[in-house]
Amino acid sequence: MKKVVNMNVDRSAVDTTEHKYHRGRVHVHSRAQMPEKQLFSFAEYHAAEAERIGYSKYSYWNSVWKNFFKKKSAVCMMILFVVLFAFTFIAPEISQFDANNLRIDNDLAFQSPNSTFWFGTDNLGRDYWSQVWSATRTSIILSVSVSLGQIIVGTIIGLVWGYVRKLDRFFTELYNFMDNVPTIIYMTLIALMIGQSVLIMGIAMVAFYWLGTARNVRNLVFMYRDREYNLASRCLGTGLWRILARNIFPYLISVIVLRLALSIPGIIAYETTLSYLGLLDVSTPSLGILLRNSRSFFLNYPHLLIFPASIVSLITITFYLAGNAFSDACDPRNHV
Repeated sequence: MKKVVNMNVDRSAVDTTEHKYHRGRVHVHSRAQMPEKQLFSFAEYHAAEAERIGYSKYSYWNSVWKNFFKKKSAVCMMILFVVLFAFTFIAPEISQFDANNLRIDNDLAFQSPNSTFWFGTDNLGRDYWSQVWSATRTSIILSVSVSLGQIIVGTIIGLVWGYVRKLDRFFTELYNFMDNVPTIIYMTLIALMIGQSVLIMGIAMVAFYWLGTARNVRNLVFMYRDREYNLASRCLGTGLWRILARNIFPYLISVIVLRLALSIPGIIAYETTLSYLGLLDVSTPSLGILLRNSRSFFLNYPHLLIFPASIVSLITITFYLAGNAFSDACDPRNHV
């Protein structure tokens, strides 16, 4: 027959005074005679300490920049591009000529680079140094602005397109309608009906370039839309934009950054095409306009093509290498 032991202890009957016990083997009887404060200690609860157990010092963007700076070649390419863009503002200050007030002098036409004209002169005898750097500044601002604009618009529409199933048919038909007509036709109509200024053509490029980004983002959203954490968020009543911003968008950052880096050289190339076709206002110099004007004189005066073409190539290479490295750094799978 089992004996039931009463575990209720009367604390008033327990000796809580301090005693010194000799070192050595502790016997059961000795342990039974020890005061309670030496046998037990009450565990205290601290809310701050409890939260600290699950605390992590991980920061997404800190990890991104840490991984990016590990790739020295990409950092050098990014520094080179920043220096190039900064020099477009410094070059006019050290030049003897103002790009906006160049005087036509046929006697100075087609001069090779010399101490007075550092990049030579064009077919109208105008200083080519000031034209090249002014055109570089215009092309970089145009390409970066258009690329950022179309990435922002394409990403927002792509997230909604891929997540809200009711809108899939509408955006798919809109994409098919706009994509089946060559973009150059839209650009030609806009240039003839509205204008050929850099601002108008830049807005027009944003209005049509977002299609490819939105389509790419939409396909990626399909991969994450019905995962367990998104289903749980919907069950808890989480709003649409919070789910898109917190649950889905972080997984797309690396792809979006890579697309942004590759679109900047593409915009410069497309701007060159528009200039070549005469759809861009020639009063505002750009690299595309300089390349178009120099195509007829390249064989006899190669410097007219070499300088702007070299800068376009430099911008393309720097953005490609730096963009690839930054895209890899944005991938959470590469974070430790």
